[in-house]
Amino acid sequence: MQAGNRQRRHPPERSNMRKLKYYVATTIDGFISHEDGSWDGFVAEGDHVQDFLDSYSWFSTVLMGRKTYQVALDMEVTNPYPMLEQYVFSHSLTESPDENVTLVRDDMLETVKDLKSQEGKPIWLCGGGGLATQIFNAGLIDEIILKLNPVVFGKGIPMFHADIPTTSLKLKDQKIYDNGVILLFYDVLSK
Repeated sequence: MQAGNRQRRHPPERSNMRKLKYYVATTIDGFISHEDGSWDGFVAEGDHVQDFLDSYSWFSTVLMGRKTYQVALDMEVTNPYPMLEQYVFSHSLTESPDENVTLVRDDMLETVKDLKSQEGKPIWLCGGGGLATQIFNAGLIDEIILKLNPVVFGKGIPMFHADIPTTSLKLKDQKIYDNGVILLFYDVLSK
């Protein structure tokens, strides 16, 4: 089936279903990091940094792919978001390096569906692109929040790793910072 012909699937509408928000920093050309996982070139100072730290309070749960979690592990941090319930999705890790981080090796989409069905604050998908692609293609992302950095990488790790269906988004809010960073809030629309 060609990518343009795929239908976007959405979970059934339930009033108590938590929202899942893909909140990620990107370049103008859609990369979330360089090919080696580094972020050199992203704006590291300014009001957007404190706003990002304040945004942790929006969520009760964070989802990470293994490569995203690896960034913390490389800094010898095993519990990167102690204020949140943390899930790492990986086929390569055999056990979680921290008792506060739940490792999900199988039934990844079922785990996400289960988390969304629970009561509580929204769920933050902080990366990476491979995990985001799987969750997006399953129709489980409700909102995309982009922290758009005024830089172009040319190549790197994209915010989505594979074919995704053409999906309309609705801009619901934005914030422009003096340093050129733009925060964009999009609702993912159903087909």
